[in-house]
Amino acid sequence: MSANQASVRLNALLAEAGLDRLDDESAGRFEVYLSLFIRWNERISLSSVRDKEDVISRHLVESIAVASALPKGIATLLDFGSGAGLPGIPIALCRPEIDVTLAESQGKKAAFLQEAVRVLGIPAKVHAQRAEVLQEVFDCVVLRAVDKMPKAVGVAVRLIAPQGWLALMTTDAGLSHLRAVAGAPFSWADPVHIPGSERRLLALGQKISS
Repeated sequence: MSANQASVRLNALLAEAGLDRLDDESAGRFEVYLSLFIRWNERISLSSVRDKEDVISRHLVESIAVASALPKGIATLLDFGSGAGLPGIPIALCRPEIDVTLAESQGKKAAFLQEAVRVLGIPAKVHAQRAEVLQEVFDCVVLRAVDKMPKAVGVAVRLIAPQGWLALMTTDAGLSHLRAVAGAPFSWADPVHIPGSERRLLALGQKISS
């Protein structure tokens, strides 16, 4: 699949999901990101998803859907345990008004994030340590496929500003437990199902008290 074919396929899948198609400039940047992802994934195992079609449908469409679902007014966002930059890099590409921080403690993955940010020319920051050591707070913290997700949610709560958002990319089976871990400060919107899966969803909770 060529770069142009990849962007055509991505836009087709976005249309199937009821999402806006990418303009030519944005599609080109996603082509670059996809190419970097595929090349680095062969060397350092960014993800178990290796087929280009699967990366587009599983990673890119899902992350773009989340970017479009995030509430307006978010100025700062932390991608907690960013890994290959999902969903943080697509959020930075789709929502340039958001100042994105990519937190990734694994050195090789953090190096990939640094290279992706440089090549794509996005103003995202890479925090190459564990998110737990961060002292700042964010308007939104997003978690996707993080190891020990309940523990990570417990840490994320501290990193969210008052009236800020916790964005959980999880499954319907795991949501109730993660909401319980987040605790009473959060008011939850109805979960949004993520394209391409009947079980995966995005849950948005707003921190209404400290």
